[in-house]
Amino acid sequence: MHRTHRRPASRALAAGALSLALLSAGSAGAFATEAKPKPSPSPSAMASITIKPSATSVNAGGSVTFTGRTQGLKVGWPLVLQHQKAGKWIPLKATTKTKNGSSYSLTAKLNTVGTEHLRVSAVGKKVYSPAVTVNVT
Repeated sequence: MHRTHRRPASRALAAGALSLALLSAGSAGAFATEAKPKPSPSPSAMASITIKPSATSVNAGGSVTFTGRTQGLKVGWPLVLQHQKAGKWIPLKATTKTKNGSSYSLTAKLNTVGTEHLRVSAVGKKVYSPAVTVNVT
């Protein structure tokens, strides 16, 4: 039987073509990975509320004014004061809206004797101020 020498050449050509295909597929995947845009955070993730009480101790029936600033909320967004009771945050009747300059101010009458844990919440969003403590005597 007589063999031709074309077989080694065709094997080399096939191996070269396979290598080129693998390299180009790998580099295309690398370029695709680099080109992916980073997801931007949701608006509520960027929103925040600060809080400062006018007093940290008050007599029962006394009023405390809470002031602060918001970030990431539109002017006119409704805010509500909440207090913690039995581990749950309960809205109080003290409400306001964000003003120009992203500030707010609201006054609440505190009647329950004891330590009140309070925060401000953006209505309809999961955005809250840090909790503050006011002692009611």
